[in-house]
Amino acid sequence: MNSLNSDPSINITFVHPPFFFINGFYNIPHVKYYYIFLCFVYVVTVLGNSFVMFIICTERSFHTPKYLALFNLAVADLCESTALIPNLIKTFLFDSQYISFNACMANMFFVFFFSSMQSLTLTVMAYDRFVAICLPLRYHTIITNTTMAVVLTIVWTYDSIFVISAIALITRLSFCKSIVVDSYFCDHGPIYKMACNDNYPNSALAKVNMVLFLYLPLTLTVLSYLFITCALFKIATREGRLKALKTCSSHLILVAIYYLPIMGTYIAALTFTLHPNARIINTSLSYAIPPMLNPIIYVLNTEEIKECIKKLFKKQKVTVTETTIQINN
Repeated sequence: MNSLNSDPSINITFVHPPFFFINGFYNIPHVKYYYIFLCFVYVVTVLGNSFVMFIICTERSFHTPKYLALFNLAVADLCESTALIPNLIKTFLFDSQYISFNACMANMFFVFFFSSMQSLTLTVMAYDRFVAICLPLRYHTIITNTTMAVVLTIVWTYDSIFVISAIALITRLSFCKSIVVDSYFCDHGPIYKMACNDNYPNSALAKVNMVLFLYLPLTLTVLSYLFITCALFKIATREGRLKALKTCSSHLILVAIYYLPIMGTYIAALTFTLHPNARIINTSLSYAIPPMLNPIIYVLNTEEIKECIKKLFKKQKVTVTETTIQINN
């Protein structure tokens, strides 16, 4: 009987709490103003990304690989913000900090899946710019709508496999110490660290995911721009170099907005002790601000989109004028 009880392969049970308590923003003065700010960020994010998606869908000239990748980025931005901000506001503004185990796993999946999707899509867009500037004569042969669709399908599959693996490893943990999550959502790191059984596989996969979804995409993006820089020096005229560089300006700004806050927070945490509230606010802004700014930057920096918007407004103005004339007659 004793030998049976000592066998680890027999009677293994995992203790899953019925709910977690999201600790979030603890003792931050005037924190409700921050939630109101996040409401504003979310509204702008929804409107901006929905508008970009609408423009790309309705304008046939935008049915190109470049804009297919941009559409994918807009979807990732919109879904990541929707998975994070409304839930955050419901949790803290309306004092609903308890979340069921299954709902917590779902929240974790969608936040990390679409955040990783942003990083991977920016890398795909960097590859698009690399081919366009370094191999311009072969661009339309290498980068086609079919090729871009296949690449994005691979990206979605790749992202799904690793995020689902991270969630699956959470379900093999037992939680007998605490149910208080020291974050503002169901964050992977704070949750697996609460486990009372072996969490080494979770820790190892978290480090692998950081490499695959943060460091590797950033490295590939930087390498793309190193090759692009070399190609720019080979362009004879200054006007030609500026024109080529302008096609990359929007993407470069998006990369900076996405990676700099995240990298800054990680570096700060490694170099000195970062207050938990400062870490939470920094990471929440890192997740919330880029999806809001991405569509604004692309609209303001892309001539094709600006021209399309002008045409839409002119068409709308003409329609309104014709309607007014018909009513008056």
